[in-house]
Amino acid sequence: MRFAEKRVVVLGGTTGIGLAAAQAFKAEGARVAITGRNDAALARVAADFGVLAVRSDMGSVADSQAAAARIAGQLGGIDVLFVNAGVGGFAPIPAVTERFWDDIHNVNLRGAFFAIQAALPHLTDGGNIVITGSIGSVLALSGNVVYAAAKAGLRAVARTLAIELLPRRIRVNLVSPGPTDTEIFKRGASADEVERMRAAMKDAVPMRRMGEPAEVARAVLFLASDDASFITGVDLFVDGGCVEL
Repeated sequence: MRFAEKRVVVLGGTTGIGLAAAQAFKAEGARVAITGRNDAALARVAADFGVLAVRSDMGSVADSQAAAARIAGQLGGIDVLFVNAGVGGFAPIPAVTERFWDDIHNVNLRGAFFAIQAALPHLTDGGNIVITGSIGSVLALSGNVVYAAAKAGLRAVARTLAIELLPRRIRVNLVSPGPTDTEIFKRGASADEVERMRAAMKDAVPMRRMGEPAEVARAVLFLASDDASFITGVDLFVDGGCVEL
């Protein structure tokens, strides 16, 4: 019960790592709010797990500002902010369009920054921010230039935030997953394509398997807890050894 009565906000909490983290925070006593873009998914998670669910598109600064104010008003403030919402997409360099670049960066970098900025006035001094990064920010993968650039930028944002928020005793850390079995790599793909991608990802991981959302969520909770009280500015790879080995 490390988070008993703590007010936790998960941006992007309807599926995958965000949902697993929201469930884990709730199980450890937190009062949890989640955001997402899908009304049906928000309603389902709210009913199943008893969390506050607020519709918000992290690509919209106005949405993020409104969501932060509404959540803080209902919870009475924010103690932990987990910035998880994001979009994916692969394209080789010659195929990258301005629209594709902007769509990815508008959510993963620009949107994430302004969502954090919107939450800061409501965040308790001594609180925590955890951000979902990616091993793509440090590993070169063909076709990943746009997503990787956004996550590398987000890594720089997190480290700067960690410095600027030291006077408020707010710790800022990233969790960077490796290949993880979530919906993000399945969207728009056939069952055969999903299985081929899953097999390729397993082969690329030294542990020869994909990660599970709950495994990444456990790292998120660690960094957000007092167990990590002397840790700020880190990028924790939860990747089965992809970066380290």
